Amino acid sequence: MANEVAIIGAGIAGLTLALSLHTQGIPCAIYETRPEPQNIGGAVMLSPNSLRLFDGMGVYNDLKRHGFSFDALYFRDLAGDLKETYPFGSAEKYGYSGLRVYRFQLIDLLLEKINANKIPIYFNHKFSHVVSESKDTVTWKFIDGTEKTSSLLIGADGIHSRVRKYMYPDLSPKFTGLAGITAAVPTANLKLPSPDYAMPVTIMSPTHGAFVIAPQKPDGSEVLIGKQKRMPELSREGWDQLYADKEAAVAFLREGSEVFGDIAVSATSDIPHAHINIWPFYIIPKLDSWSSTHRRVLLVGDSAHAIPPSSGQGISQAVEDVVMLAMLLGRGRSEKKDLGWWQEFRQARLQDILLLNARVDKRRLPKITGSDEEGDAEQGFDLDWLYGLDVVSVVEEYVRSL
Repeated sequence: MANEVAIIGAGIAGLTLALSLHTQGIPCAIYETRPEPQNIGGAVMLSPNSLRLFDGMGVYNDLKRHGFSFDALYFRDLAGDLKETYPFGSAEKYGYSGLRVYRFQLIDLLLEKINANKIPIYFNHKFSHVVSESKDTVTWKFIDGTEKTSSLLIGADGIHSRVRKYMYPDLSPKFTGLAGITAAVPTANLKLPSPDYAMPVTIMSPTHGAFVIAPQKPDGSEVLIGKQKRMPELSREGWDQLYADKEAAVAFLREGSEVFGDIAVSATSDIPHAHINIWPFYIIPKLDSWSSTHRRVLLVGDSAHAIPPSSGQGISQAVEDVVMLAMLLGRGRSEKKDLGWWQEFRQARLQDILLLNARVDKRRLPKITGSDEEGDAEQGFDLDWLYGLDVVSVVEEYVRSL
């Protein structure tokens, strides 16, 4: 239908966008390359700023039952002394604790809502390119040559977005020089320093970086373990080889584990290959515009601003994107100044998160000889600006101001 909004991508950004548009009374349809719903990736971190929005979509209560709730991440030195506490939520302060839940479980819950609301979703539909756009419509094609026309085309198709190629044909994601290697192991394997040892925890070493342990599953019966490393960028074939070499990933996780103590040695003693993830950290350089010349093509989530996972904000920021955009569209605010305000607000917030990521990365990587990395810990982590902001109220205030 020419009057519907077409969403390319059935990941978390695309599904939450569809639900948000439906709430605003805007017809939409989702088109996904894969032949079936995604069932990939490990557990993800969700903080109060996105959980508040998931609650508004009616999925929070079910989501909470699938995840591990926590309020803080702890940074400890090799002696086990607590050095810093990184807040990740608080039911008392923000209305929600932090939540760690498997990505596929979140997607399944969103799909249930999509189907319950009879929002069309088409799998095995691979977007090819935009044919043309006018001030009212956009026409595009799928790989099989089928052509469609809609009022808007929104790219929610991830860091390697094909929709973005229409606006930025020469742009490629930028590698940050960092990668994370993680695995999932039973919590029962861990030799804890004490029965009340608080997790999630990052154990820091000046020479070996950090060893991260984060409980997952509702009862905390499984933990993610992980380390970050500096490395050069690889070719597509090189990344594929790295992903396939599970023994090398296990060796990296075990390397120097004795430095971090019995808890790390025991955690890495038996690592199932099926639960190993390798995550190179890529970003999208700051884009001049998230909308095309006629504003018929828009970008959201990782298509517009992929950010590394250091602060656990990737999904939360994508959800903030789409809720704000849907509210603007629902109120008829789709002019250049409205989309410009939306993008400017989002990019300013993302810039603050990138700075936060850098602070977390400093604690998780070996110190660089001669670098000035002291003093940052003295600042602590005050994240009211991140968790306390209600983007629904921000949009309502903007519309009132007009």
